[in-house]
Amino acid sequence: MPAAMTIQQVSERTGLSAYTLRYYERVHLIPAIERGGNGHRRCTEEDLSWIEFVKCLRSTGMPISEVQRYVRLEQQDDGAAAERLAIMESHRDRLRTRIEELSRFLERIDGKVERYREALGP
Repeated sequence: MPAAMTIQQVSERTGLSAYTLRYYERVHLIPAIERGGNGHRRCTEEDLSWIEFVKCLRSTGMPISEVQRYVRLEQQDDGAAAERLAIMESHRDRLRTRIEELSRFLERIDGKVERYREALGP
């Protein structure tokens, strides 16, 4: 059995604070993490994978309520697979739209930078 990680070790590996990790667990953004006999969280590689996935979803703008819904559905049987797929497809589509929007903004900013460089000369 692989060694379990402390919350501090998970924090170091994910870049998330221990406070954030505890919050994620408390509001059910990640499945409950097992605890050792001393009551301390003992995270597995599977827990770490979940945490990294939730970090990805949150970093790309998925609302907490939607992550919670996804986690609940993930803990159900395969009868919820279609709903999980719909959540992921919807988020992917929103993300693609946002990336396109950001690309347009970047083009405008690049144009300004180029104009300033030309105005300032060599």
